[in-house]
Amino acid sequence: MAWVLVVAAGLLEVVWSVGMKYTEGFTRLWPSLLTGAGIAGSMLLLAQAARTLPIGTAYGVWVGMGAAGAAIVGMALLGEPLSVARVFFVVLLVVAVVGLKATSGR
Repeated sequence: MAWVLVVAAGLLEVVWSVGMKYTEGFTRLWPSLLTGAGIAGSMLLLAQAARTLPIGTAYGVWVGMGAAGAAIVGMALLGEPLSVARVFFVVLLVVAVVGLKATSGR
């Protein structure tokens, strides 16, 4: 169950990180409220997962999912530059996340 919480927290991290683009420096009310709710939800889910998982592993997977997910959404939907190098480094992030999970012993 803890890994489900980490994955949900990672997905929420992607949502809030991409949401920041739409807050315009937290000057727009609804995008700011939704982004804030995403941040709070992501943190709460990570905190619950960290009760049973090693924090280094849970945090590393959470951050990796957020970073890779935000980069993918940025390239796929937001018109950010798409290059072989960027895709390569996102793949490295995903490999690192899978490696952390695989070696967590849980």
